[in-house]
Amino acid sequence: AGAFKIRGASNAILSLSRDELLKGIATHSSGNHAQAVALAASRRNAKAYIVMPKNSSSVKVEAVKGYGGEITWSDPDLCSREDTLDLVKNQTGATFVHPYDDDRIIAGQSTCMQEFLEQTNNELDAVFAPIGGGGLMSGTALAVKHFSPEVEVYGAEPRLAGDAYEAVKLGKWVPAKPPTTVADGLRTALGRRNFEIIHKEVMEIFLVEEEEILDAMRLIWERMKIIIEPSCAVPVAALIRNKEKFFGKNVGIILSGGNVDLGKLGRYFGN
Repeated sequence: AGAFKIRGASNAILSLSRDELLKGIATHSSGNHAQAVALAASRRNAKAYIVMPKNSSSVKVEAVKGYGGEITWSDPDLCSREDTLDLVKNQTGATFVHPYDDDRIIAGQSTCMQEFLEQTNNELDAVFAPIGGGGLMSGTALAVKHFSPEVEVYGAEPRLAGDAYEAVKLGKWVPAKPPTTVADGLRTALGRRNFEIIHKEVMEIFLVEEEEILDAMRLIWERMKIIIEPSCAVPVAALIRNKEKFFGKNVGIILSGGNVDLGKLGRYFGN
């Protein structure tokens, strides 16, 4: 499904009983979790009801449809997403699989870091992951704590969607402001369960600017020949911005997804 989200979605949906699957699965997502739920549901022959914001990337919308998901539109803000989801659940009786504030989702996402540590023979000094709702970041932190606790764990957010940064600074979960970042996969609110883990286990969260995100995205495209989406470029940008802090260290970055709307390349990089 083009992103790490398939791990958590598969773990959650594989844990459901046949009776739960009969009425389908429901979620809200701007794209990557939506695709993952639609695909994971199809593998269990279950219906997927997906609430998506009207400003979702067209490439992610088409993928959800391609995997058999039934889309219901909402406004971009979290309240609208959750209210629309409640309507869908009431109409269908579907089981809700939260995009990030769910133990099964966090456990599934943690396998990214588990495999990363295995593939690098536990030789990393530090790791970076992006933060949106916090499923990947909290799963990363827990995997490091369990398998390689000497590794330092860092998060990265766009400044225009920096609610996790603010929450950690204040020491309490805070409601997210409407995000406008180019990193569409991070336009969501930090989960309460995720905050508790991140606050305890992540050493520091770095903020990056929109131009830095696109510069990092371009760098990975041009130098590594790997297609990454803006959300995926956020931790790359954070490391570049703070490279002196990590000089001489082995730093791992989770490249979280590559679902890019090719029709927006001109907007990303200019004509």
